[in-house]
Amino acid sequence: MKIRVLFLMAVMVVLSVQSYGQEAREPNVITTAVPFVSIAPDARGGSMGDCGVASEADVYSMHFNPAKYTFMEDKLSVGLGYSPWLHQLVQDMGLAYLAFATKLTPTSALASTLRYFNVGEITFRDATGTEQGTYKPNEWAIDLAYSRMLTDYLSGAVAGRFIYSNLTQNTEGTNVGWSVAADVAVYYKRPVQWFRDMDADFTWGVSISNIGSKVSYREDMDSRDFIPTTLRFGTGLKMELNEYNSLAFMVDITKLLVPTPPVYDSVGGILYGKDDNVSVMAGIIQSFYDAPGYDKNGIGNGPFMEELSEYNWALGVEYWYNNVFAVRGGYFNEAALKGNRKYFTLGAALKYNVFGLDVSYLIPIGSTVGVSPLENTLRFNLTYSIAAKD
Repeated sequence: MKIRVLFLMAVMVVLSVQSYGQEAREPNVITTAVPFVSIAPDARGGSMGDCGVASEADVYSMHFNPAKYTFMEDKLSVGLGYSPWLHQLVQDMGLAYLAFATKLTPTSALASTLRYFNVGEITFRDATGTEQGTYKPNEWAIDLAYSRMLTDYLSGAVAGRFIYSNLTQNTEGTNVGWSVAADVAVYYKRPVQWFRDMDADFTWGVSISNIGSKVSYREDMDSRDFIPTTLRFGTGLKMELNEYNSLAFMVDITKLLVPTPPVYDSVGGILYGKDDNVSVMAGIIQSFYDAPGYDKNGIGNGPFMEELSEYNWALGVEYWYNNVFAVRGGYFNEAALKGNRKYFTLGAALKYNVFGLDVSYLIPIGSTVGVSPLENTLRFNLTYSIAAKD
């Protein structure tokens, strides 16, 4: 009960902060290298507002919380996904995803995924505008995770990841960017008797993903960028309404564990905030207290309020009929100061024997309607699963 109360209080604080006067300030967005590893690759999570840290386990759990794999009902599952990405800007950009998961024992699981991000065809030009050639930059990441039950209701997981980013195509003075990263996660699932004549499962999860080395695209290695190390935590509740119908609700909160850019004065000195040229571990720790709180004109609500605005939140809902057909919906919110991504999501799923098909659709809202490059984003997943035998 205490965990639930504390979590709801945290959600309320984040909601109130992100609606409080941040729009008057100049945006102070945190940017990282290889942002493609932050994109939810599956249609299920993408249709529930990018919620997934505490949802039910499936073959696509790697992105949100690999600790869920131990709770997977299938003995073996393979998933394939694709999403045209930012097609409002680039027609040939897309993210492809291949996932594999298997239960090694009733208390352990192994999973691996491969994601490939095609940036599309780009014509490179020099400073004078002269064409330097046409290239097809790409990025990919491969990972492996091991999940194990720690208690009757709690599981843990560790994952390793190799990230490859060839955005500059080795043009003069540049090289391929790469990083090695790790994830750690826990997941809790327990049956609860909170409702009369209704079974329910309460879940919560915490994960820290992409703890890894910085990336450089220059041969001199002087300029290195953080990868998107991300803290994600949330809770969920699934209710078995009757023999044929179930309904689940989820809440996710995410935060980049990357230093916030400081505000500089006219001569390059730090006016507000802290130096962001630090090590990876120092950056993770510093990310909790380094928000400048003000812009160069002294406008802002203080470091504490900006720090809280760096927590994004999302809500998701999922309805299943007879474990055959599902409809989903969700909402994602990011403070205007940190990027202003706000959108609704919708989706559906269909299962037939060992096959499953999922699709999701993104609808931006607010000031981003009609101008958001995420508008009308679609995700597709095809899943093949073999159920575990009793």
